[in-house]
Amino acid sequence: SGCGTFTFLSSAVAAISGLLMGYELGLISGALLQMSSTLALSCKEQEIVVSSLLIGALFASLSGGFLIDQFGRRLAIIIASSLLVLGSLVLLPCESYGVLIVGRIAIGISISLSSIATCVYIAEIAPQHRRGLLVSLNELMIVIGILLAYISNYAFARVPHGWKYMFGFVIPLGALQAVAMYFLPPSPRFLVMKNNDEAARKVLERLRETSDATKELTVIKSSLKEEHQYSFLDLFRSKNNMRARMLVGLALVFFVQTTGQPNILFYASTVLKSVGFQSNEAASSASTGVGVVKVISTVPATFFVDQVGSKTFLCIGSSVMAISLVTMGLVNRNIHVNFTNVCRSQSPEDFFLQRPGNLTGVINGSLKELIVSPERLSSDAQRSPGLNRTALAGGKSRTGSLMESEEVPVVLKWLSLASLLVYVAAFSIGLGPMSWLVLSEIFPGGIRGRAMALTSSMNWGINLLISLTFLTVTELIGLSWVCFIYTIMSLASLAFVIVFIPETKGCSLEQISMELAK
Repeated sequence: SGCGTFTFLSSAVAAISGLLMGYELGLISGALLQMSSTLALSCKEQEIVVSSLLIGALFASLSGGFLIDQFGRRLAIIIASSLLVLGSLVLLPCESYGVLIVGRIAIGISISLSSIATCVYIAEIAPQHRRGLLVSLNELMIVIGILLAYISNYAFARVPHGWKYMFGFVIPLGALQAVAMYFLPPSPRFLVMKNNDEAARKVLERLRETSDATKELTVIKSSLKEEHQYSFLDLFRSKNNMRARMLVGLALVFFVQTTGQPNILFYASTVLKSVGFQSNEAASSASTGVGVVKVISTVPATFFVDQVGSKTFLCIGSSVMAISLVTMGLVNRNIHVNFTNVCRSQSPEDFFLQRPGNLTGVINGSLKELIVSPERLSSDAQRSPGLNRTALAGGKSRTGSLMESEEVPVVLKWLSLASLLVYVAAFSIGLGPMSWLVLSEIFPGGIRGRAMALTSSMNWGINLLISLTFLTVTELIGLSWVCFIYTIMSLASLAFVIVFIPETKGCSLEQISMELAK
């Protein structure tokens, strides 16, 4: 009761933001290969292309909270969808590095704003006994979007300028969401904040499919009467335990990033190449498997969170992540390939080698025979000292020399992939969906948008820092030690969840706020 078709439909339309966000985050993994060839991007420029989206997201998270609290959650989603369409249109005719950065920044602003607004909107229209399901629907859509991005990467890998088709795929979907959101109701809690009680009552009656929503409206009004008096600085004061709530929220997003999942998303193909999936095609195919696992794992978390509870899922996810990361680290200690060299040693011609040792490359959609002379091999060796000398002597292509399957034992290769998939699955039932559910619940309604924006800014800021330094850090200490660091952070997140995260299943937002205020 209270969760009728209209409530579910409104939540599903809002959750399209998650689909668009996941698609844009996962897309760059494969599109970067083609763009690097077409635009002749250096290794550092590739990192900046990846990070430009995060720069836009960080900017939006710093300013988006005001927009969400002042003008409404629904309007923020409409603006975000429109900006996504605009940013994607900029990228379609793009043939320059500068325009590419501008378009990716615009898309970053869009997905950051929509991610905050969508969680708040769904949490505020959902009945208390279905809030976990409906808010987690957004995370389910994110991982479906990532899977679609990986499929798109694979499908357009050999299409001339295929990356433009990848970017253009979201345009009709973004436009559709913007139009559909216009016809959906605003959040009833936002309407109460704006002293529009009658409109809020009508929205509640429509959402709950009841003729009288007076009781729920009264609870919302009494709660927001005090909460609406909060200022932004109150988030850092002891009033109603706000400082502690904010620290819990910031710590939660800190662990989301420092347990390593974002780098698996952005550098999936590169990581998979380092463990023996040597061709771009094989790495893209394995990346699609990662996307499938994310979707399958998120489904039980989405549908059972209201029965099991978010805290339980967070504990299970962090525990399994730690185990799988230890396994991955131990396996990678026996694989002596530094995958940073993949980026540094590849020329544009090498990105689309059909198989190791094949000297046929694709440049701007045309096939071209690559003649590897001793002089070129010598030059390559000087530019990339980490290249396998034996392979160079054999006259094989640089990508092939780095990633020969013989160099990585089959058992280690598949054990590494299996531990990676378990790691992805554990994140997808724990920190992935549950952190944003908890964040949408623990802050008072009158300042929820700004509080979510602040935690989101830390989320994107750490993501940006980690993504800009991931290749450098991995080159310095090795992939195995990176995994061990992520293991320590996973164990720390487990301890944090056990001690500090409240169990909120079955409680209304008002009840949660009253309890946390104590």
